[in-house]
Amino acid sequence: MADFVKVASTSEVLTGSMKTFTVKGIPVALANVDGQFFAVSDICTHEHCSLGTEGFLDDNIITCGCHGAQFDVTTGRVLALPAPGDVASHEVKVEGNDVFVKI
Repeated sequence: MADFVKVASTSEVLTGSMKTFTVKGIPVALANVDGQFFAVSDICTHEHCSLGTEGFLDDNIITCGCHGAQFDVTTGRVLALPAPGDVASHEVKVEGNDVFVKI
């Protein structure tokens, strides 16, 4: 677990929601999709808006609240313009009630 950092408890991010955390100085959007946790870079590749704070989660798709760019939260892959590229995806582990993210 040396590369993983505890960022939250499972109760902090409810199903169908996201929250922004800073992990080793990097802003990360942590999402709960039907009880599974996924982490991606919190910063939209279009205009650098916060995905976890200003964005919306619909199933596994994050829509940036600033200009509507969309990303697959399970992979970080860009799905819709105006974002020019993917966001980084980070490995997540859940142990008991603790959520860990690898940076």
